[in-house]
Amino acid sequence: MTTAPAKPVRTRFAPSPTGFLHLGGARTALYSWAFARHFGGTFVLRIEDTDVERSTPEAVQAILDGMEWLGLQHDEGPFYQMQRMDRYREVVAQMLAAGTAYHCYSSPEEVQAMRDKATAAGEKPRYDGTWRPEEGKTLPAIPEGRKPVVRFKNPLDGDVTWTDVVKGPITISNKELDDLVIARPDGTPTYNFCVAVDDWDMQITHVLRGDDHVNNTPRQINILRAIGADLPEYGHLPMILGSDGAKLSKRHGAVSVIDYADKGYLPEAMLNYLARLGWSHGNDELFSMEQFIEWFNLESLTASSAQFDFDKLAWVNNHWIKQADNGRLAELARKPLLAAGAVFDGAPELATVIGLLKDRSNTIVELADAAMLFFRAPQPDAALMAQHYTDAVKPAMADFAARIATVEWSKEAIAAMIKEVLAAHGLKMPQLAMPLRLMVAGQLQTPAIDAVLQLFGRETVAARLAARI
Repeated sequence: MTTAPAKPVRTRFAPSPTGFLHLGGARTALYSWAFARHFGGTFVLRIEDTDVERSTPEAVQAILDGMEWLGLQHDEGPFYQMQRMDRYREVVAQMLAAGTAYHCYSSPEEVQAMRDKATAAGEKPRYDGTWRPEEGKTLPAIPEGRKPVVRFKNPLDGDVTWTDVVKGPITISNKELDDLVIARPDGTPTYNFCVAVDDWDMQITHVLRGDDHVNNTPRQINILRAIGADLPEYGHLPMILGSDGAKLSKRHGAVSVIDYADKGYLPEAMLNYLARLGWSHGNDELFSMEQFIEWFNLESLTASSAQFDFDKLAWVNNHWIKQADNGRLAELARKPLLAAGAVFDGAPELATVIGLLKDRSNTIVELADAAMLFFRAPQPDAALMAQHYTDAVKPAMADFAARIATVEWSKEAIAAMIKEVLAAHGLKMPQLAMPLRLMVAGQLQTPAIDAVLQLFGRETVAARLAARI
């Protein structure tokens, strides 16, 4: 069991609104949320929207909608970085005054030339420190009319080391790090700087995020140290791969969380499945979020990439469909049923139909497809009718139709009556059940015929048989 941290736990999910909420982001949010809930801490939602050209209101809403669908409620926020510009400028001014940042007047072309020169020399491409103030160093003359960027004065020597809760100890030499631009010529701050200030101001104790951020971490740690902030613990989660071992992408199917809602997956199933893509609790595969919160710990996070398996997700979704309330499932199935032309007037109650069919369905879409037989007029294929409604069967079918008027209308009584008709006419079940299915439901594949007839109701069954016999 994870030892309780010394300070109250504060985690955050901080997506950039440049697209939908993808599966990797949803898993990061889930782990951060569960860790905060496990310790009775605080889960913060932060929208990192400083990439003005790519950030859109639609993407922000897609993220919020995805989080709401999953049920990952935040305790604070959402905080928007673009609404915190005054705070970032304040910290930049403090760092300039403290000498941990400096103005750099090198043009983009000059910086690129520095990088090209380093690359040609077999070195890491980087800014060469032309405008970095050092004791005894004479700085160049300021070019007339040129607005400077602000660079962070990164330590020249030593290492940045942290114990990653997923990957273990990581060390990166400061010689590998540039003097990072923390403010552009127009004064707008840059990504790594904003993240460090936000994590400081919001008192974040644990940062869980994708391992594409590993290279950002030493930069953010150095900035946090420069401004006198406590460091959070970091954990970098491996990416989720497709079934072919490649990075999960659109070609693998739906990649937006909301896409999965549209495809008929339940949020509790998606959470259950995502939880196991990078974390485990023995061999447990199926569990509620209450159980997950109780079990969740950082020690059981895995450093190896997980593969997304649609068959496994379907199996998990089937489990949660079977557990779900029939009324809730009926409301979810109503939209695809209406889109398919379902007519509910005079039909069985949708929730009752759902109760009959849900054990066989992997998604709400499959469930709605299966339910359509109860909400459309039967149109049996003529060739199938000729094949199954034979002269040998017709007397038994007429006998069955006659008995409908007086039989008790329950599944058990209907089943008993079917057996009586079969015995009286020397037939086997398929010989009667197949034409019955075609006449009443319009198809050969249905659940148990006695259950189907009972749901349709006496009047509907009698009318449909009368139309065909």
